[in-house]
Amino acid sequence: MNLFDVYNLFDVVPVRAEGCKVWDDKGVEYLDLYGGHAVISVGHSHPAYLRALSEQAAKIGFYSNSVRNPLQEQLARRIGEVSGYEDYSLFLVNSGAEANENALKLASFATGRDRVVAFRKSFHGRTSGAVAATDNPAIVSPFNSHHRISFCELGDAEGVERELSGGDVAAVIVEGIQGCGGINIPSAAFLQALSELCRKHGTVLVLDEVQSGYGRTGRFFAHQWAGIRPGIISMGKGIANGFPCGGILIAPEFQPRKGMLGTTFGGNYLACACALAVLDIIENEGLIANALACGDYLVDGLQKIAGRAVMPDPIRHPSIKQVRGRGLMIGIEFNGPVEDLRRRLLFEDYIFTGVSGKTIIRLLPPLCLSRKDCDRFLSSLDSSLRSE
Repeated sequence: MNLFDVYNLFDVVPVRAEGCKVWDDKGVEYLDLYGGHAVISVGHSHPAYLRALSEQAAKIGFYSNSVRNPLQEQLARRIGEVSGYEDYSLFLVNSGAEANENALKLASFATGRDRVVAFRKSFHGRTSGAVAATDNPAIVSPFNSHHRISFCELGDAEGVERELSGGDVAAVIVEGIQGCGGINIPSAAFLQALSELCRKHGTVLVLDEVQSGYGRTGRFFAHQWAGIRPGIISMGKGIANGFPCGGILIAPEFQPRKGMLGTTFGGNYLACACALAVLDIIENEGLIANALACGDYLVDGLQKIAGRAVMPDPIRHPSIKQVRGRGLMIGIEFNGPVEDLRRRLLFEDYIFTGVSGKTIIRLLPPLCLSRKDCDRFLSSLDSSLRSE
């Protein structure tokens, strides 16, 4: 039997990782500036994380959600304390896509409505409702295409209000920062307008923080820069540093009923142990502050390389069109395709990066990134652009 061939694969075989470093089967060391799609939040193979996982595995790894799991209750308390949402409730699942699926389902239950407003360049996952709300027709099958989804431009509050005025919209779903769409940051004013419009029209505001949450932007959630409190917040990616886990935070006005939501593996003992370890590491090592400081340092360095820094004699690489980002969620948009540049960074400089579309290099490194790591990337990028 062969694997179902749906991924574009680089010929690299990672066998070991630590912190922000990865080693392949030939012993080559790489700098990881992508974190496996923003999944590695506290660094690879953190000893406290490994200890929590192994100790829990030695006790009990799984039982169903038909019995009490005190680790779930502990995780709910800890997320509430660290995020500032102590009055919300937690429902645990296995991934960000499943989190968004349950967020939209819960919004529909609460409102009795079935239409969703999403945004151009959005990405919310690959399950049925989540992929329907994703602005990429290439990955939406005919089976997924029958959901009632309306797309607006990010930033178009008037367009959103027109959609909500019909009174049939269950949820507006928006990313704290659009990741796959190119690191597009909704303004604070726009998020505040969405919050007010949803209140006015009895619609649930769902904040997709799967990629932009868990401290990546210098706040626990990216939307907290705008000072709003959504109805539902979805989480995934970095929540358990690579162990499959996701969840939604649910505002107190939502009333649960037995059987409303459910999952087999969500909130299992191992996932909870990993997620608790992640929160401890984030707090103990000041990783949210580090993400903001290193992100600012990287953006300043990238602006210098692009020739846009306010300083004497900045370097000038006109191939860079724009640098966008907040904390350690950064997009470098170029005037042309970045495929060759990404390959050079990987196979000549041994640096993992991501992409968005064909023209954007995307950086989503672990939150423990150091300035030395930043300097290595900036130097490699500058040298690679000079060689073009």
